[in-house]
Amino acid sequence: MSAENAPSTTQAERDARALYDVGHRISPGEIAIGVIIGRTSEFFDFFVYAIASVLVFPKLVFPHLDPVDGTLWSFAIFSLAFFARPVGTVLFTWIDRTYGRGAKLTNALFLLGGSTAAIAFLPGHATIGIGSALLLALFRMGQGVALGGSWDGLASLLAINAPEGKRGWYAMIPQLGAPLGLIVASLLFMFLIAALPAQDFLDWGWRYPFFVAFAINVVALFARLRIVVTPEYAALFEDKELEPAPLTETLRSEWRVIAVGAFAPLCSFALFHMVTVFPLSWVFLFTEETPARFLAIEAIAAVVGVFAIIASGYLADRVGRRTVLGVTAAAIAAFSGFAPQLLGAGEMGEAVFMILGFLLLGLAFGQSSGALSSNFDQRHRYTGSAFTSDLAWLFGAGFAPLVALWLSSAFGLIAAGAYLLSGAIGTLVALWLNRELAQTIG
Repeated sequence: MSAENAPSTTQAERDARALYDVGHRISPGEIAIGVIIGRTSEFFDFFVYAIASVLVFPKLVFPHLDPVDGTLWSFAIFSLAFFARPVGTVLFTWIDRTYGRGAKLTNALFLLGGSTAAIAFLPGHATIGIGSALLLALFRMGQGVALGGSWDGLASLLAINAPEGKRGWYAMIPQLGAPLGLIVASLLFMFLIAALPAQDFLDWGWRYPFFVAFAINVVALFARLRIVVTPEYAALFEDKELEPAPLTETLRSEWRVIAVGAFAPLCSFALFHMVTVFPLSWVFLFTEETPARFLAIEAIAAVVGVFAIIASGYLADRVGRRTVLGVTAAAIAAFSGFAPQLLGAGEMGEAVFMILGFLLLGLAFGQSSGALSSNFDQRHRYTGSAFTSDLAWLFGAGFAPLVALWLSSAFGLIAAGAYLLSGAIGTLVALWLNRELAQTIG
């Protein structure tokens, strides 16, 4: 579908396209900026919800349960978004094919922003009883559907425009959004916790970051639209390099690549939650440490993650992405044998756990996105990559906070390490299967 024929369903899309009517050519640098803004916005939403899942929802939505059970139920609702993401991919792929990518992205990001803003108005259990949990679940699923629909192909466009020998470097750029989003979310919550009395924070202070998330979504929407509605981007669709194919057709043709690709980043996605959401819950529930201090540690460790992601791009272009993923999976397996116990070793142990964890996370996560995308047939690369990403997040991250907290509270922190080890093993097996798959296809 060309840019001229694509329906302009929103004023935002028309304004974005007008910026490039003068024939301005998109550079890889501009694509990279759009990618970073978009991913930072999505992960800011993600971490705002994740932090509230630990600090707010157990008390607001499940005050009748003990703190551990309340947090487990909060994490169960947290997981719903990962189940909803594939639904969003199916729905918004249809919108993409029928009404155009501008309409798809606009509707997806407004659904994401609307669901996020709705959480800011959530009444507690004291007001509407179980209805509070049901509304939270509904809004969380809305976020998940929107995240599945917000796949814009910009990361694929960035990879296509990457200079020879720089694919690893350009592959890591979208991943920078995760630590950047965490840094902003952690610092915002840290400020609110430090500035407000505890009751004021629980009554209304926690709602403010959800309003901020909506505002950031509007900025991110325009930053991404100004690229995806351009003639150059449309030309890539016409060449079938980034064309959304029917999901059923993609599954029939590419099911083996999708299956292997969903497990290739398992260790990095499992570690992702093991050093972000889970440790905050453990420290908050089982230590006397204030949340504000640990959020500061988390923000500092995320800075280490930024540099580790950048380093992953440098290494991948010299030794190969598969090698980087394999070595980091082995390192994460070793890390799982001792690191979680550091959370029970006092403030210094927590800091060491977070910094080491983010160092490994950055190296693995930096190359985890689309690790097998080149194995897709060109026609199915766009849809296949989106659906594979949904499944990878579902299997690798969707249950991580829930399972890790349940295991550690029942059997000790060493059990959480065993969960992380299973993710590392999953990645190593997937990388081996990918080699066998490549030989079979070749």
